Amino acid sequence: MRVAVFGSVHQDKYIDGIMLLFSALAKHNAIVDIHEKFYKYLCRLTTNPPIPHQIITDDDFSADIAISLGGDGTFLRTAKRVSAKNIPILGINTGHLGYLTDAKMDEAETVINDLMNNKYKIECRTLIEVVSLDENNPIDEPFALNEVAILRQDTSSIISIETSVNDSYLTTYKGDGLIVSTPTGSTAYNLSVGGPILDPNSQNIVISPISPHSLTMRPLVMRDDVEISIKAFSRAEMFNVSIDGRSNPIPIDTPIVLRKAPHTIKVIQSLRHSFADTLRSKLMWGV
Repeated sequence: MRVAVFGSVHQDKYIDGIMLLFSALAKHNAIVDIHEKFYKYLCRLTTNPPIPHQIITDDDFSADIAISLGGDGTFLRTAKRVSAKNIPILGINTGHLGYLTDAKMDEAETVINDLMNNKYKIECRTLIEVVSLDENNPIDEPFALNEVAILRQDTSSIISIETSVNDSYLTTYKGDGLIVSTPTGSTAYNLSVGGPILDPNSQNIVISPISPHSLTMRPLVMRDDVEISIKAFSRAEMFNVSIDGRSNPIPIDTPIVLRKAPHTIKVIQSLRHSFADTLRSKLMWGV
């Protein structure tokens, strides 16, 4: 099995667990490739770093699985790299909440053993694709696993976001912005503005206004096969399209389309994993 490893460069206290993870991979004769930045970080932390089969320097790589060592930010960066490669991701959490990651670092050796013995399941997660209808202002890296946020650039004035669904006018949202979230991202930015939590395997998206200037503007759950058309108006010359936190400044009046991406992200989960357990353990559900 060929494994591509990506990691955060801010996890010094987990170095012993990280080395145990690489030892477990070696015991199973896995072919291990390591992302260049993470490998250099490991070389600074230890005099006996793992020896990779290959250093990953760009997106020209292949693997049977990818391992993300870090928090949700690291997982999202890993997802961006494997987005169109059909490579499933195993997330091992060394961050804070780590909602996207299934395992803890102290479980890493057991998780690797289960992985190599095919004792796991794969969930397919929906992505949102963002398309600019102005060829002079294309969207870089257009796929979001969590959410797309339409945000004002000038903090002194509101932004008006004319929104249509399947070419049928929905409304014009006025406020600080708008979030269009996947089920995976429903526990991220969407949750912080009062949006609902969705089962990550549901076939829905959520449209949630940010600080709306009307009490009638509420989060809206829709099927994920709709096409959402957006046009922003503001006193500022630009607005921001944030795709999983990656900011894209776009000129006002540029029409944007959001739709379900043609591919998914495959997430590796343990056979013991359940959505209910995640809600209780990471969101303190019912406490």
